[in-house]
Amino acid sequence: MDQAQIEQITKMIVSAMGQGGKADGFQVPVGVSNRHIHLSQADVETLFGPGYQLTKKKELMGGQFAANECCTIVGLKLRAIENVRVLGPARKATQVEISQTDARKLGVNVPVRESGDVAGSAPIAIVGPKGAVFCKEGCIIAARHIHMSPADAAKAGVKDGDYVSVSVDNERGTTFDKVKIRVDESFTLEMHIDTDEANASEIKQDDLVTIVRK
Repeated sequence: MDQAQIEQITKMIVSAMGQGGKADGFQVPVGVSNRHIHLSQADVETLFGPGYQLTKKKELMGGQFAANECCTIVGLKLRAIENVRVLGPARKATQVEISQTDARKLGVNVPVRESGDVAGSAPIAIVGPKGAVFCKEGCIIAARHIHMSPADAAKAGVKDGDYVSVSVDNERGTTFDKVKIRVDESFTLEMHIDTDEANASEIKQDDLVTIVRK
């Protein structure tokens, strides 16, 4: 029996067990992501004092946590939003993630980007109890995405970097396109959308949505 035959039989067995090969119908719980801040350690110390370390409020996936610390973010027109949660641990670069509604309130033109893709993004100021920092770039609207473990990806028949559509079976009957799949051993199954997307489609935290192919 050659390798091609082995692979074909394996695919047939996995399909028969209902564990993979097809994303249609695969359900995913939703995590509604509110505005938040990721800080570099240098900016943590500017905002909260020399040597300061973020303190943990709640564990999140991928080794991240919601910190007890909050800051105020300020747009170019000096419009501000207070009590914006900081997420830890500290990153290499500071990044602020907001919704389009927040962007309009702050008076800034914010692009939709994947987390970490901040080159040429919107400027933002961050104010803490001990100081302030001005970021020439770093403010984004996070592109919707689905976190998966490798096991979940195998069951759904998708891989890291794939794009899928996701349907919402409720009164609004929404379909989200261009949803990126992100796969890592540290991830738990969850689709992340921002508060604007959740409100427009009447989705609540932990509601189930369904992956569909187009």
